[in-house]
Amino acid sequence: MRRVVVGSRGSVLALKQTESVVAGLRERRPDVEFVIRTVKTTGDNIRDVALAKIGDKGLFTKELEMALLNGEIDLAVHSMKDLPTRLPAGLVVAAVPAREEPCDVLVTRDGKKLAELPPGAVVGTSSLRRQAQLLAYRPDLVVQSIRGNLDTRLRKLDEGQVDGLVVAWAGLARLGYEGRVAERLPYDICLPAVGQGALGVEAREDDAEVCALLREIDDPRSRARVLAERAFLRSLEGGCQVPVGAVAHVQDRELVLQGMVATLDGRKVMRGLARGDMEEPEHIGASLAERLLDRGAREILACAREEWRQ
Repeated sequence: MRRVVVGSRGSVLALKQTESVVAGLRERRPDVEFVIRTVKTTGDNIRDVALAKIGDKGLFTKELEMALLNGEIDLAVHSMKDLPTRLPAGLVVAAVPAREEPCDVLVTRDGKKLAELPPGAVVGTSSLRRQAQLLAYRPDLVVQSIRGNLDTRLRKLDEGQVDGLVVAWAGLARLGYEGRVAERLPYDICLPAVGQGALGVEAREDDAEVCALLREIDDPRSRARVLAERAFLRSLEGGCQVPVGAVAHVQDRELVLQGMVATLDGRKVMRGLARGDMEEPEHIGASLAERLLDRGAREILACAREEWRQ
């Protein structure tokens, strides 16, 4: 029996995600032995600093990619939103399984929705993208940086350190916390992070056997959506240090992509929409980015980066 070593971060959520991928593979290939090996990443080791302050190049993926390239593991399961838009030479995203709903959600102690929070309410998030969009909608809110695993953030909410949390629906759902959701934030208020809700399974490009194995769990529509969003981000040269959001959906064979860039304070927000054949997702993503850049997004991004440096 062939033995395949699957790399994963060690958090509860990461392991849940990896186990779901392995379960899909085992169902299709009972003749293969799959073994999960945890790898600690830079992002796991730094818990008390905002992500934007420590850089954004592979904080949660670099060590897994090194293990792949060194042959210590045969594939790695990532949250797609953590995976840089440019991969190391020799590695490919060999599978994007069916995607979970990508929206952000608000969690509050008393079930209040975003519009119902009192002036000056403190909302916790580790994301500049969420911060910018929350302040654009409710400039009276106080947005506080909050990190840690999901259980830690929920505990801080329950202790009263913040009045609300904005997190990804996918993480809550995968850990069984759907009942904590006060409101799913509509896209006209908060566009999600690129790739949010999707998993990416990375492998060595020259490992034909593993790549063929992973094609069995690849979902073409989820892959097209993620490719469009990642092309949008890559063309903007964005990352976690600038507020960029995007989400794509496929209707029949048409891919519809929404994108957003903003300043950190939410005073300037630019949105756009592009559509086209789902067979050309990267062209759609790049064209939307170019359109926003032509309309002034370059200046907004420069302003956001300057705000961040200060």
